[in-house]
Amino acid sequence: MDTQASDQLVGRLLDGRYRVGDKVARGGMATVYEALDTRLDRVVALKIMHVGLGHDADFSRKFVQEARSAAKLSHPNVVAVFDQGADSETLFLAMEYVPGRTLREVIREQAPMPPARALDLLAPILSALSAAHDAGIVHRDIKPENVLIAADGTVKVADFGLSRAVSGDGNTATQGLLMGTVSYLAPELVTEGTADARSDVYSAGIVLYEMLTGVKPHTGETPIQVAYRHVHADVPPPSLLQPGLPPYIDALVQRSTARSRELRPADAHVFARQVRQVRSALDEGLPDDPELTGDLTVPILTSYEPGQFDDAPQPASRPAVNGTDKGVRSDTIVVEHDLPPVAPPSQPAPPPVRRPEQRKSRGPLAFLVVLLLAIGVGTGAWYYGIQRFTKTPNLVQLQAAQADAKARGLGLKTTISGQEYSETVAAGVVLSTDPGPGDRILKTGTIRLIVSKGKERYKVPALAGMDLSAAQDAIGRLNLTVGDQKQEYSESIAEGKVIASSPGPGTVVKRGAIVSLTISKGKKPISVPNYTGQRSRDATRALKKLGLVPVITREFSDTVEQGRVIKQDPTYGIRFSGDKIKLVVSNGPRMVPVPSVWRMNADRAQALLERAGFKVVVNRPPFGLDYNLVAGQTPGAGQVVKYGSVVTITVI
Repeated sequence: MDTQASDQLVGRLLDGRYRVGDKVARGGMATVYEALDTRLDRVVALKIMHVGLGHDADFSRKFVQEARSAAKLSHPNVVAVFDQGADSETLFLAMEYVPGRTLREVIREQAPMPPARALDLLAPILSALSAAHDAGIVHRDIKPENVLIAADGTVKVADFGLSRAVSGDGNTATQGLLMGTVSYLAPELVTEGTADARSDVYSAGIVLYEMLTGVKPHTGETPIQVAYRHVHADVPPPSLLQPGLPPYIDALVQRSTARSRELRPADAHVFARQVRQVRSALDEGLPDDPELTGDLTVPILTSYEPGQFDDAPQPASRPAVNGTDKGVRSDTIVVEHDLPPVAPPSQPAPPPVRRPEQRKSRGPLAFLVVLLLAIGVGTGAWYYGIQRFTKTPNLVQLQAAQADAKARGLGLKTTISGQEYSETVAAGVVLSTDPGPGDRILKTGTIRLIVSKGKERYKVPALAGMDLSAAQDAIGRLNLTVGDQKQEYSESIAEGKVIASSPGPGTVVKRGAIVSLTISKGKKPISVPNYTGQRSRDATRALKKLGLVPVITREFSDTVEQGRVIKQDPTYGIRFSGDKIKLVVSNGPRMVPVPSVWRMNADRAQALLERAGFKVVVNRPPFGLDYNLVAGQTPGAGQVVKYGSVVTITVI
């Protein structure tokens, strides 16, 4: 993928879900970007196939199949594959993002490494490969760039998404094509185009050699020349570059990198067991262990002649690393199987080998020397093989305390080196041992126990009231999976917070179980109807049914019938449950009694009636005694009339 295409991907939303961020690394078939999964709000590593691969329908189909196979791998030392997809013709894998550095960077900084350090880094790689081999998956491209080391030191193997699932006959799912990084390529991939678990063992052995020496075992001016050397030259003992390495280290490297796959460990499990044996010998401080070295030595080795590996890089000639190629590789090769055999690089004919001169027999003296040597070798073998070692007892399926008692009865010790979940073995029972049953162990050695933690189960946490991101984190920390996230209105839970989960809190579930969430949309909005002129009891009942709170005040009204709504506040708009709506309800017209003003001074009577809210009409006859007294009133005293009515008084 060229720079322009790469730049165009940054910021793009793939498959409506993954927001592409900064470029992390570039390889022979794909470029890796940091990306944001907008659906689950988490950072992922997005491996995007180079332009053009998406046009190949056959490749796309196999790519999907292999991604599905890789997604089945669940192991702490394997970079998890979350998703696979295509956006237009862009193929991608969404994988676990592991912040940290690659083994390539560690080799640059620390190699040549002490053997113990190299083996400790190799062990989790082999653990990941063991899980893959158990699942019938061959990685095919083990190299330091594909080994990630997290900030906490956890080692994870990446790129199983491009591996090939092993078919019944041992061939790869992709016939006729060889892909891999040439410096770590197994010979059979070059000559036959086929791979099995032993091909991964070979690549891991090359990685071990590089950690021990700081250089690759085979070099050349072109990738084809390097591939030729993998086929036609043995990997030299690392002690040639790092004198002082124990012989069993040399034997371990050469056994794992034997050119004939039949001579290598059968799979990563076997290789890992050999690594543990060598690591144990290092812990004991043994400069040599003839029996262990003998067990690991390749039965048939091509004789090694001086000068055979003279073109291998020496420590003093290691090129300086300037960091400008960080994460970028250019040594991946593609070779069609029907190509003719690779011609060896031109080189001068080897000098004739001089045969050593025959020595004359020295008779009895020579026989005595041979006899003494035989006795010495026999004594040494007896000491190393019989005196110091025994077989590891079978402690599997015993309680840890029972296993310890059985081991101590044989003079051995035990230590619990780890715990693992098991669906079939009860908690506290031994799942496996290191060394395994029947393996060689010092008579005073320590057996490391892996004890069952029982079935892996988790309680769904109480998530109600949490923010969505906090709930997702809580689910993820328990190795559960966030499921569907539906939204509902809630009158009690704030918008954006969790209302409920399914399964509910406290439910015991298996690892990876799906927990679906119901997220609050906040209070449901209510459109306020206008009840002006309607009966107050009907308006009150309707508002309460909507979840609103009617607040009633009353007024007299000459125009609105008693019991009906005179006015409302607000008369329209959006409110929420519990909001108040003001209603002014009519009491009908105001009725008051007419006071008695009979025989009262006319002026006083008029003032009294007006204060009572009446309008006063004074009726004076055309003749009279002019006493200015009220002689009559209409309506009469005590009658109840509307407030503001007219009262007529007659004055004499």
